[in-house]
Amino acid sequence: MTKDVIALTPKMPDINTLLAGLYAGGPDLGINSLAEGAVVQLCTPGGRPLVSVEAPLLIQVPGEAQRLLGAEVASPDGPFWWTEARASTAVEEGERLAGSFAGRLATVLGGTVWPPEAAHTDVVPLTPETATATPASEATPPAVDVLTDKAAVVIQDRPVVAMTNWLADALRTTADSDRALQIVTPPHTSLSLPTRNAVHGHPNRWVVQDPDCGYYDGLSGVELHWHEGHFTPKQSEDGNTRLAEAFKPEPASAPVSEASGERQLLLSLHTAHAADEDLLLGGALEAAWQTLTGDPPAGWSTAEPIALPWSPRQLTELARARAQKNAPTWLTTVGAPDRPAIATTRIAHTTAGVEEHITLALGYAADEAPPLDAIAPLAETLATEHGLTSMLATLRTARRDLTVPPRFEAPPIPLSFTLGAAAVHDIGRTHAQHPQGGPRPAQLGPTARPALHYILGDGTDPNTWTTLQQLTQHLKQTQERA
Repeated sequence: MTKDVIALTPKMPDINTLLAGLYAGGPDLGINSLAEGAVVQLCTPGGRPLVSVEAPLLIQVPGEAQRLLGAEVASPDGPFWWTEARASTAVEEGERLAGSFAGRLATVLGGTVWPPEAAHTDVVPLTPETATATPASEATPPAVDVLTDKAAVVIQDRPVVAMTNWLADALRTTADSDRALQIVTPPHTSLSLPTRNAVHGHPNRWVVQDPDCGYYDGLSGVELHWHEGHFTPKQSEDGNTRLAEAFKPEPASAPVSEASGERQLLLSLHTAHAADEDLLLGGALEAAWQTLTGDPPAGWSTAEPIALPWSPRQLTELARARAQKNAPTWLTTVGAPDRPAIATTRIAHTTAGVEEHITLALGYAADEAPPLDAIAPLAETLATEHGLTSMLATLRTARRDLTVPPRFEAPPIPLSFTLGAAAVHDIGRTHAQHPQGGPRPAQLGPTARPALHYILGDGTDPNTWTTLQQLTQHLKQTQERA
């Protein structure tokens, strides 16, 4: 059973409704607050946290409950409130307390609960062992189930592990304490792209617990075991690591997989702008979304689920406020439910101005053609109107819903690379236009100061990675001399 229980309600849970939910364990339980009141904890008389409840979040973006909790989830029509309760895995009563809390909210406010089987309104009495349990360490974040000197372990059993406020807080805490964040899930769970980007690379890890082959890394497939306070690769007698059977690609003789024929179009683009008062961020992402889908983005937020309707003005104000604290801004953007698309954006202030680092992914079914012909016109728009520094477009065979399964997926294959006008000027136009043995670029924008667009392939030949590598080495030669 999941350790997370979520109430989806058409009305905001007010203080009286929240108190009714928090009395799920009877009047003897205590209440604690964290993060300046953003998290409320239901605790034993001795102070041990049993259930942590995040402040209700107003979801104004259609399809978020279905994207993260499953297509069959029934959420209220129109904007709704998402109230998430996370039960402690250290005590038996935690799960039932979370279910009673969410069930009471849904009963009073007319909403629904995920997972539905967790909902009830019974009072959950504590056993004497739980009531007298030793309080957990104050250093343990609410989302963390096991904390050691080397790792913070988060156990998740939900369809999609999203980059929620819970998880983002755990990621920040582990980074500050020089620990690894290790997310443990069953094999039927997938990651959202923002979560995948956050945990990809050392020292963080996605740990999959498979009933047949034990633990393995959900992104690399390496078999793992618990050793000296963290999950680490299991080594054979000869010192090598092994790939878990559950992760390996299906053999050619296997039945056609669910994702067969589905593809993802990926754009990785960087922009740079002068830091002036009239700067409006988000224009490059909106232009890419409009060109490739026919519509603007649907919503944005600093965490998942995505709560706010798309607004370049609001995200610019947030980035400006973060810049005043010398902090970068990290955002996630999603599109309409009928056209899977998701992007992450990191906004940073540098000596050169304001930079946007954007990764955009769009999903297509077997009978849907990715709009590859639109990439070159988009590159010109970004170069002439939105301060494009560079853009790499790739195509891959992967799931249309853009989630990341704990199985092998073929790497993306390059389609094109675009160099912005300022970058062409810095490298040298003549040098950039004549790569050794590579494709000759097309000029985009003004003749006097053009951007350059290199066509690498049609997304079917993995050897285009070699072509891209040769191109980037050629472009770096002038910079290295300088």
